[in-house]
Amino acid sequence: MKVDVIVVGAGLAGLVATAELTDAGKRVLLLDQEPEASLGGQAWWSFGGLFLVDSPEQRRLGIHDSLELAWQDWQGAAGFDREDEDYWGRQWAQAYVEFAAGEKREWLKSLGIRFFPVVGWAERGGYLAEGHGNSVPRFHIVWGTGPGIVRPFEEKMRKAMENGLVDYRPRHRVDELLIEGGVVVGVKGAILEPSDAGRGEASSRVTVGEFSEKAQAVVVTSGGLGANFDLIRQNWPERLGKAPARMISGVPAHVDGRMLGITEAVGGRIVNRDRMWHYTEGITNWNPVWAKHGIRILPGPSSMWFDATGRRFPAPNFPGFDTLGTLEAIQKTGFDYSWFVLTQKIIEKEFALSGSEQNPDLTGKSIRQVLARVLPGPTAPVKAFMDKGEDFIVADTLEELVEGMNSLTEDGLIQVDEMKRQIIARDREMDHTFTKDLQVTALRGARNYIGDKLIRVASPHKFLDSKNGPLIAVRLNIISRKTLGGLQTDLSGRVLNAEGEPVPGLYAAGEVCGFGGGGVHGYRSLEGTFLGGCLFTGRQVGRALSE
Repeated sequence: MKVDVIVVGAGLAGLVATAELTDAGKRVLLLDQEPEASLGGQAWWSFGGLFLVDSPEQRRLGIHDSLELAWQDWQGAAGFDREDEDYWGRQWAQAYVEFAAGEKREWLKSLGIRFFPVVGWAERGGYLAEGHGNSVPRFHIVWGTGPGIVRPFEEKMRKAMENGLVDYRPRHRVDELLIEGGVVVGVKGAILEPSDAGRGEASSRVTVGEFSEKAQAVVVTSGGLGANFDLIRQNWPERLGKAPARMISGVPAHVDGRMLGITEAVGGRIVNRDRMWHYTEGITNWNPVWAKHGIRILPGPSSMWFDATGRRFPAPNFPGFDTLGTLEAIQKTGFDYSWFVLTQKIIEKEFALSGSEQNPDLTGKSIRQVLARVLPGPTAPVKAFMDKGEDFIVADTLEELVEGMNSLTEDGLIQVDEMKRQIIARDREMDHTFTKDLQVTALRGARNYIGDKLIRVASPHKFLDSKNGPLIAVRLNIISRKTLGGLQTDLSGRVLNAEGEPVPGLYAAGEVCGFGGGGVHGYRSLEGTFLGGCLFTGRQVGRALSE
């Protein structure tokens, strides 16, 4: 069929753009190099957290939020300081925060998306009021996690297929954007052989044919480069120290960044290449789906964080406070791993794992299983990592714990007396209501929020009191994840060239454009804003093209 728009990439941004276009009666060709099993892309694997401002869920929990406070926090996190490269990112950021404080929740509700009632507090900051971090909890978990976000847009796509408005072609890899008279008029690429690879598994790159298609506009929604370690290291910023020699991957192998170079070849401008978002709390998946498959721990604030030599990180490098600040601190130690040391009480209450497959209760919308989280013991997925994961050590004494830590790395860097001294110093702060330890202040303060007190933050206690044990150590790896820079776009999603002019016929949405403008986050994310960025940019592009 003759199509109006070609969408390259069937992840969340591509599905949202397709839904908006077909709702307006436009005909869409949706292309993706992966098999149909991977429809929805990275969004399907996600924990399903969304950034919302002044929501009913917040208000029910006594959280007072506002557009003004959220915009203050966003600017403090982003640190926009590049007049040219940040111009459109800042415009997108302001529009997105207004969207998150306005119609975003009602729009999602109209699609059947609902939220878990307890709002999470991610990226807590730890600096001054105008610095990085969320002043209040804003991390809204979708009931059904990532698959729950993907589902309504997949359903819209399949209905549009039945109505003859969508031609969805998996295993079609775009290798070139076609230009005529300076206008992008279509795509050209390879047809890959059929594959029975499951979701997230590596698929064949054997070609069995070629294709070439034209349309009035092309929308690039191909994602970032999180699995391309060579590109990550090539663009790694000096401010974060030396690029890690060893990383694990938070995304499947197909997140390779290919379309960035292909789009740049026709004049699209890439900005903020050195801005990226990698997590510091990665653990090797004992049951991997893709190569070097890592899972991120979503930690509460109580674990003690040590570098590879057993020295405690200074404030505010606490769990869940400043991802990139702690990444910088880790990389400047000369090692690319660090340690959590904690107790059984902490792991029971504070450890969650990112990802839809690591949260079967929320993903499966099982109220009974969710309620089981308050029972003694860690969740089943966390327990599986404790029993089978290579990064976990459990011991009854600190001496045994340190021995296990040194055996795991074979570096022998940690001295038991040095670690004992630091833990005892911290434990002494439990003897009174006063403290100069800012982490102790922070975890006590967190329990003033009912959501943290109920399901997220353990009661303050002494690590070396045996009744709180056993002791647990977790080796933390750097885990690759998001690209914060990308193709520079205006507020309609038009890809801009080096002169700041739109490349005619070319649009972009999602991670490939830095979630808007080539870098809506600036230097840092407030979390819950990656899925949200795909939703917002896909919606904006779809509506702009429909008009």
